Amino acid sequence: MLQLFRYNWMVRDEWFQLCRQIPTDELLRERIGGAGSILYTLFHILDVEYSWLRGIQEKPDIQVEFEDYKSIQQLQELSDTWRAELEPYLEAWTSSLDHEAAKVPWATGQYTKGEIVRHVIAHEIHHMGQLSIWARELGLRPVSANVIGRGLFKQEG
Repeated sequence: MLQLFRYNWMVRDEWFQLCRQIPTDELLRERIGGAGSILYTLFHILDVEYSWLRGIQEKPDIQVEFEDYKSIQQLQELSDTWRAELEPYLEAWTSSLDHEAAKVPWATGQYTKGEIVRHVIAHEIHHMGQLSIWARELGLRPVSANVIGRGLFKQEG
């Protein structure tokens, strides 16, 4: 599971790099589908990951406003800061946590921690697909979604 978070973070960093060549007005332009704009979609990915992973640790949700993060540089800095906070928790993850109950204040119902972390992984992958479509609309080659060849799974022997 940790490798899939690392995959998402690697791909996210590549999207930040690609987006540096897109004019700000294009990054902020409302688009069909997804969370709205390219920049807001990246913000949304960060916010969902951070909120859910803090939630299953029984930490309070930290509210940040998109209005305060209207550049790729600001979003990348926020991503790096939040990743540094979340990574030790994910590195310490054991399969015994998969079935632990988790309840967060913003969602009705009860879930397992394993269900939530897998939701977070899938959520980001879903939005990366939307970013790929928008990049193609701008005439850009999207970031590769390939897991293979990224060095995330070391061969034994």
